[in-house]
Amino acid sequence: MTVAQDLARLRDRFAASDRLPVVFLGHGTPMNAIEDTAYGRSWAALGQALPRPQAILVVSAHWMTRGSTLVDVSAMPRTIHDFYGFPDELYAQSYPAPGAPDRAREVLTALAAHHAEGDDTWGLDHGAWSVLTWLYPEADVPVFQLSIDMAADLPHHLEIGRALRALRRRGILILGSGNVVHNLRAMRRGAGAEPYDWALEFDRLVTDALETRDLGRLADRAALGPLLSMAHPSVDHYLPALTVAGAAEAGDTLTFMNDSIDLASVSMRSFVFG
Repeated sequence: MTVAQDLARLRDRFAASDRLPVVFLGHGTPMNAIEDTAYGRSWAALGQALPRPQAILVVSAHWMTRGSTLVDVSAMPRTIHDFYGFPDELYAQSYPAPGAPDRAREVLTALAAHHAEGDDTWGLDHGAWSVLTWLYPEADVPVFQLSIDMAADLPHHLEIGRALRALRRRGILILGSGNVVHNLRAMRRGAGAEPYDWALEFDRLVTDALETRDLGRLADRAALGPLLSMAHPSVDHYLPALTVAGAAEAGDTLTFMNDSIDLASVSMRSFVFG
């Protein structure tokens, strides 16, 4: 079955469901925001298939906190260009979506046991806007972000996802943005760069665990062992995938998109539960 057929099937399923899906997108380079790529086209197609949410909660690899979980409560989040060395066109990009302060406070309530706090200083980093510009190009759906606590271990991020599940029935689309494999130190540039064996192995491990709903395996740092460190020298790009997986429910259908590995060490694998 092709991705287009999968998305058409999901569109029918979404229409019959009382809950929004949860989505994880491998965002890769910021250039995907402005270049015509298979990734951007697939995100645009996904945006056409998704039900229109009342608001979007983005869990991005690029809002890292330590010892806290923050929720953006600003009314008009700024566009953050959190990268360097790219063309001027990329720095000129703006995603002027409104914030969702009232919905953000719902998230604060849902995460009260995790001591979440409101924040009005962040905005939308490129992990958010580089994919949203394809999903919702009119920037007309309210958006707000949730930080990832880098001091918390992997199971915590599954728990955050579980705590957010009920929001799916309240019109909020939970969108994770990162990469299933993300080792920029090991990148190989040039056409035809073959993926590392460890990158393929970790990508397969995540795929198998998602398919079998063995989410504990994804969060077992000891069992993942050195493979986790090879795939993620820092786990910031992995944590949003855990949160999205935690927000999945037993009745969800799992669909994969963009299963390629770029630059030998960056997995673009994306998935949708819904």
